[in-house]
Amino acid sequence: MKMTILITLLAGGTLLAGAVIKSGETQSTATPKPDPIKRVGMVVGLRPECIDEYKRLHADSHAGVRDLLSKYHIRNFSIFLQQIDGKWYEFAYYEYTGSDYEGDMARLAQEPRNIEWLKVCDPMQIPLPGAEGWTVMEQVYFNQ
Repeated sequence: MKMTILITLLAGGTLLAGAVIKSGETQSTATPKPDPIKRVGMVVGLRPECIDEYKRLHADSHAGVRDLLSKYHIRNFSIFLQQIDGKWYEFAYYEYTGSDYEGDMARLAQEPRNIEWLKVCDPMQIPLPGAEGWTVMEQVYFNQ
């Protein structure tokens, strides 16, 4: 049986990858499927006098609206806190895995428990200039 060995070299001759293809087979040239995950990063200010209460509300022991996030295809929701030049900021990140982002976000916004949650959390936050709440950030890099 005749075999062809394919070797990919980087500049300078460094071996990157190797593959063996049996005679009669072809190497796949299909382009990879696009990543179906929508990644969202957001930023908002946080009132310094609210930090302890905000942390308490978001502690692992507090259920909050975690089940609603899952219901609407939001996973890996994380919030980070950082002080910059004497002001406090939150950075949030989540991944959306559904197929109707706008629809799911509209339905989440109508959930009574989510509405009540935001009535508690939103007053603790300070939107960036020109924003009404969280500001969605531009994704400039992703390493998978």
